[in-house]
Formats: sequence, C-alpha cells, structure tokens
Amino acid sequence: MKVLLVGEYSHLHNSLQDGLKALGHEVSIIGLKDGFKNFPVDFPIQKKWDSGLLKKIKVGIYKISGFDISSYLTYRQFLKYKNHSSGFDVVQLINENSFECQPYFEKKIISHLLKNNKKLFLLSCGYDYLNVKYCFENPDFKSVFPLYLNHKIDKMSFGNVLKFREKTFFKLHQFIYKNCRGIIATDFDYHLPLQGNKKYLGLIPNPINIEKLAFAPLKITDKIIIFHGINNDNYLKKGNDYFEKALEIIEAKYGSKVEIITVRSVPYSEYINLYNSSHILLDMVYAYDQGYNALEAMAKGKVVFTGAENEFSAYYNLSEKVCINAIPDVNYLVKELSFLIENPEEITAIGKRARAFIEENHNYIKIAEKYIQKWTEN
Repeated sequence: MKVLLVGEYSHLHNSLQDGLKALGHEVSIIGLKDGFKNFPVDFPIQKKWDSGLLKKIKVGIYKISGFDISSYLTYRQFLKYKNHSSGFDVVQLINENSFECQPYFEKKIISHLLKNNKKLFLLSCGYDYLNVKYCFENPDFKSVFPLYLNHKIDKMSFGNVLKFREKTFFKLHQFIYKNCRGIIATDFDYHLPLQGNKKYLGLIPNPINIEKLAFAPLKITDKIIIFHGINNDNYLKKGNDYFEKALEIIEAKYGSKVEIITVRSVPYSEYINLYNSSHILLDMVYAYDQGYNALEAMAKGKVVFTGAENEFSAYYNLSEKVCINAIPDVNYLVKELSFLIENPEEITAIGKRARAFIEENHNYIKIAEKYIQKWTEN
C-alpha cells in the first residue's frame, strides 16, 4: 500500500511511518515540521514571512486586503511537490488545517490530494471544528477552554483555537468532512467529543517506536530528579504555571533530596534525550489521556504527570497507575510529588508499569496494523 501522511505533530506521523514501513508499505510525509520541534519530513514545507520585518509587512497587507502571503507561499511550495503527492492509496491529514493556510489555499491543496489519490482520512489529534465546538458547549470538559472563558488566556493567544469557529474554517471543515472516508482519534481528549458522529471510525492509540526508546529501570541512589520541559508558546495551555508553583514548594520542602531540571522550547532531537537522567517528568494538566511527550517518556520508564482520568483507566482496564493524573491544583500536585519522593519504591514500580503499558498498547507496528485495517475497511 502507498500512503501519504500530511503534516506532523509531536512525532506521531514519523512513528506511524516507521510502523507502516516495517510492515512493507511505501510511506511518505509531506508538510510542516511543527515549528521549533523540527521533526523529519520527506517533503518539507516552510512557513514563510513568519518572523521579523517580513511578518510585519505580511500583517499589514492582510489588514488592508485580507490576503495572507504565508498561505500563498505555502501553496506555491506544495505545487512543487504535486507529483510527489499523487498516486497514493491513502492520504491522511493530521488536522483540518494541516498546512496552516487560510481556508482558501488549504482547500486548493486538499482538492489536489482528493483528485490525485484514492482515499482521504482525517486525524483528530489537535484542535479542529468538532473538538472546539464540543469544548465550548461542554465547559466542564477537562481542557484548556476554561482558561479562555475565565479570561486567563486572551483572544490573541487563543487564536489557533478560535479560528475554527470562523465561517471560512467551518466551510473548510464541511468540505473535508464530506470528502474524507472517516475520522480517527488518537486519544481520549479527541475520542470523547466524537462519540456518536457518523464519520467517526474510532480510537487508535498513538504509535510509539519502542525500539528507538531504550527502557532503563529507575534507580534512586541519591537525589530524585524531576524534569519540567516547557514550550513557551503553550505555557499556560499545558499548565506549566501550576507545575512551576508546585516545584517551588517541593524544592523548599525537600532541598537537597531533589534536583529540578527545567528546559524551554528545544528541538525534538535534543528534548528526547534531555530527560534521560530524570525519574519524574511533568507534562500537562488539562487532559484525559497522554500526549506524545508523555508516552515517549513512559516508554523510557519515567513517572509522568499527565492526563490519566477515569475514562482512560477504564478503557485500558488498569488497576494500578502507569502515570500520575495531573490536574490544575498546586496543592494536589505537591501532594502527589511528595508521596513519590517519600516512597521512592513507588517511582520504580510505576516506571516499570509505564514501559509495559506502552509495549502492550502503543507498539508502533501493532498500531500501524490497526490503521491499515481502518483504511482498508472504509
């Protein structure tokens, strides 16, 4: 089977590509590299006029005419790859706005993909029209939306979410929804809003290439090392403010018993190794399930503070913790961290269970087989 994966978030399509290739399929990735993370892409597209003076000129032109130069230049780059993006059995979009273009140019690109390939599928692994609609209609759903509704995040900072409520993006959603064979969710944060939707094909857990992530049983001989990786662009959305306040208390409380490592906005190739020496990794607080950073850290045997709500535990029939459910509550986070620091044997036990969980439920080859099944059936 020939497969074209469009776009990259958090290493998802790279890992799926590894699994599909291991099964003998021909797979290419086209699209952006997810900003500073700089993921590998076979046919890379750069977002142009996106910084410095050129960005200011772009914004000025957009305000006057409504024309976005970055979108136009992205479309021009795609046209150079048009032969490389034709003749596939399956094309999978990572998002409704995979190329981060204005809807007009996004639709032109997707129209080419529809015309020159057999099947189109859509992933729900980030914000899109249906996810955003659900979260606004269900403000008690565990997500970042209350931050905006309670004015903790301003409209500009929430722009990448709010755009999906605009009329042009709704029309883009309708176009993709009508023409795709189905939607696949990658974890519970996207699965729950899609339940009952006629185009929803179900949940396929994120693929993790466990062969690239060495497991090392956690050994605690001196200090307990806590790693906190921060993406400056998503500082509040990941709950880093809660983690930092909790860490201040932990450092004052335990002093030389702990070592805290904090890094900010580093490329993926560096980030994946920066936490090797740590025992505990702080990921995010507004989630039902684990994102990619959490899963890869769990594969290495780390104890990760991330999403692990009851829906997640019930689905996987878990009787013991494989990670720590994080919530936006400093006292709760301090309590959970304190328990681990005072009971280091629990750190070792959770780390082992985390690796076993990834091997059983996120093995990249087994996950690739599930994608093949969905693509073939629909």
